[in-house]
Amino acid sequence: MTASGTTGRDAGLQPERTRLAWRRTTLACSVTAVLALRQALRGSGSPVEVVGVAVIALIWLAFLGVAHRRMRQLAADRPPGLAPRWTLAAVACTVALSVFAVALIF
Repeated sequence: MTASGTTGRDAGLQPERTRLAWRRTTLACSVTAVLALRQALRGSGSPVEVVGVAVIALIWLAFLGVAHRRMRQLAADRPPGLAPRWTLAAVACTVALSVFAVALIF
């Protein structure tokens, strides 16, 4: 108990569950990137498709960086919350990867 009479927050398994969720999300992002790259490589090899492949690879690497950073933060005893700019980066990577994947299919 602290001096004010309240107990400290017991994180329990919540950080581990969050870390596992980040891993599942990273796996889903990787599968999406691989499928989009596969679709692009089956195409005619036009410059637009080559640029699309490069953009998808960069977006995937950016998302891996954000996810890896967050998983390392969650290893701490009292992990900090995810900063708004990293949240925005993860959302932007997810949306951009989806948009480019759909664009390559059509």
